[in-house]
Amino acid sequence: MDAPSIPRSVMVIAAHPDDIEFGCAGTCAKWARAGAQVVYVLVTSGDIGTHDRAHTRESLAALREEEQRAAAAICGVQTVIFLRYPDGEVTPSLALRKDLIRLIRTHRPEVVIALDPRRFIASDDYINHPDHRAVGTATLDAIAPAAAMPLLYPELGEPHRVREVWIQWAEDANVWIDISETLELKLEALRAHRSQIDESTIERVRRRAYEAGRGLCPAEAFRVIRLVREPAPNEDSPSARM
Repeated sequence: MDAPSIPRSVMVIAAHPDDIEFGCAGTCAKWARAGAQVVYVLVTSGDIGTHDRAHTRESLAALREEEQRAAAAICGVQTVIFLRYPDGEVTPSLALRKDLIRLIRTHRPEVVIALDPRRFIASDDYINHPDHRAVGTATLDAIAPAAAMPLLYPELGEPHRVREVWIQWAEDANVWIDISETLELKLEALRAHRSQIDESTIERVRRRAYEAGRGLCPAEAFRVIRLVREPAPNEDSPSARM
C-alpha cells in the first residue's frame, strides 16, 4: 500500500479507557502534531476494570474518564466523548450503531480508527475482551454503508462517507506508522491510566513498538481499508489524493 498522507480529521472508536493508548496513541499524537483534528470516542468508561473492591462502578468510571482525558491531552487530543455503555456488557446493537452513526455524521472524519472484530484469541495467554469485538463490529457496521446512506436515519444528520478505516491490533496489518517522534508521548499517555498501568506494562508496550517496526524504529501497525479512492466533488484533502 502507498505511504499514507496525514488526514485532516480522525475519529478513534474504542471500548475502554486505555485501549487507544495501547493501540494507536503514537499515530494519533503524530497526526495531531501535523494539524489533524482527532476525536476520541469511548463506548464505555471502564467501570468494572479493577479487582479493587474499594471502588464502585460509579467511582471507577469517574476515575477512568479523568485518566482518559489526561492521556488524550498528552497526545494533543482535546475532544473525548464517552457513550457510557456498561463495561463488560457491550453488544453490537442497533442502538450502539446509531450512536456511532450520529457521531460520524456530526464530526465527519476522513479516517476512523477501529478495533478488530475478528480478533478472538489474541495470544496463548489472552482472550480478547468481548467489548473490543462488539465495538469493532458496531463501528464497521456504522461506517459501511450506514453513515453514508441519505435515506437511512436522516434524523441522525447529513450522510458522510468515511474515506479510510484503520484497524488497530490486526493480525494482517498492511500499514506501519513510524512513531519514533511520539513513542514517549504514547508511553506517557499510558502512564496517565494510573489505575491500570505499572512500569512493567510500559516496558512491554515499548518492546512491542520496536517489534512492530522490525527493530528498526518503533511503530504501530494497522489494517487499512480504503473505502473512497477518488476525491469527492469540491474536496481536496490530502487523503483524497492518495
